[in-house]
Amino acid sequence: MSVMYTTLLDCQHTHLAAHEIDAAKNAFLIHTMEERVRLLSVMPVSEAVGVLNCCPLALVRELLDALTETGDTVRSRQIAIDLGLISSEIEPDGDYLTNSVMNHVRQRIGWIVGLALLGILSGLIISHYEDTITQLVLLAIYMPVVAAAGGNAGSQAATLVVRAMAMNEVRPSQWLAVMWKEVRVAIIIAFALAAVIMTRVLVFSDATSLPAGFHLNDIAMAIGTALVIQVTLSTTLGGVLPLVARKLKLDPAVLVSPVLASVVDISGMAIYFMTINAWLGLT
Repeated sequence: MSVMYTTLLDCQHTHLAAHEIDAAKNAFLIHTMEERVRLLSVMPVSEAVGVLNCCPLALVRELLDALTETGDTVRSRQIAIDLGLISSEIEPDGDYLTNSVMNHVRQRIGWIVGLALLGILSGLIISHYEDTITQLVLLAIYMPVVAAAGGNAGSQAATLVVRAMAMNEVRPSQWLAVMWKEVRVAIIIAFALAAVIMTRVLVFSDATSLPAGFHLNDIAMAIGTALVIQVTLSTTLGGVLPLVARKLKLDPAVLVSPVLASVVDISGMAIYFMTINAWLGLT
């Protein structure tokens, strides 16, 4: 299994022809492991990337680890970034199990603490619309449904895009194409999900317990509309956020999930109550 099958892109980037890369790779593999590491330490980074791009992943990792052990950490990380093995200058060396607990903590804790504090906004939004919930208690039942649906749809889109980036199927420069695709996917999913939830509201809710002036059809439409807006925005954001993270040289694996969860929670509450109030004429 090769690290990345991007020969054409590498040729454009390094100005090396395909046959030159192939010849360099064959010559490189003739040498012993120690000689390969020495060659990596002196050859141009672009040429090293072109050669290693055609080598098995296990061999590439072994060579980069050996290069790091010789003290040439900067070159090793530069090659790893160009190969797509790491996406950020701050991403720790090594794989998941070999990294220490404290390395993982330092990599994650800043985002988690900051976004936890940002999550207070969700509570403030709910408290701001407390009168809306008081007027119509049924709305409280479907409030977490809208937030969860947006989070699930956004996380699904983000996971697919991260995988596509890892396989070099998409690049940050293609964010518009990714956004356009995710918008179309999101709209179909959103309307399907809204139809299910609206049916749930109409079939299983007690219309006789509603306050005077409120109709179950209107409530179902309001909830469905909020759901469509939330899922569409969340899915689109989930698709684009990994590309933005990579463009900013941040690690999508660490950044995307917590940021997406926080943004979706906050926006979900705001979208839900604003849509409900506008549709039902609540104050």
